[in-house]
Amino acid sequence: MLVYSTPPLHVDMEVTGPVEVVLFASTGARDVDFTAKLVDVAPSGYARNLTDGITRGRYREGTDETRLLEPGRIYEYTIDLNATSNHFKKAHSIRLEISSSNFPRFDRNPQTGEPAAEARLLAPALQMIHHERAYPSRIILPIVISP
Repeated sequence: MLVYSTPPLHVDMEVTGPVEVVLFASTGARDVDFTAKLVDVAPSGYARNLTDGITRGRYREGTDETRLLEPGRIYEYTIDLNATSNHFKKAHSIRLEISSSNFPRFDRNPQTGEPAAEARLLAPALQMIHHERAYPSRIILPIVISP
């Protein structure tokens, strides 16, 4: 799991609307899941999950056709975290958690390329998130600016 957190906020901030994460990632598997979770972290350390989402590698270009992955190749993945509305208070942090699984919230991915319901084997794999100029992984937050 990768965890990205802002420093404590200097002012209150409202996030309202659809949240999206764009990842550029590679894997050693034929299929992979990427999950993302938006979290509000209080100064006490209490972390409140706001919204989450998942994308499956084989469906990265749509669900009309299965497109397995070429291990080691970098692909772009979009994770829809749905819409949320949250008032992040001053001194709170905004956290983004990225993982390759969120079981039992989402079903498992055997990473072999077989359909999950029929898979008998599981394949371990190394996932890498890329975040450099050529591969701008990012979160898109709908920040509301008060007049």
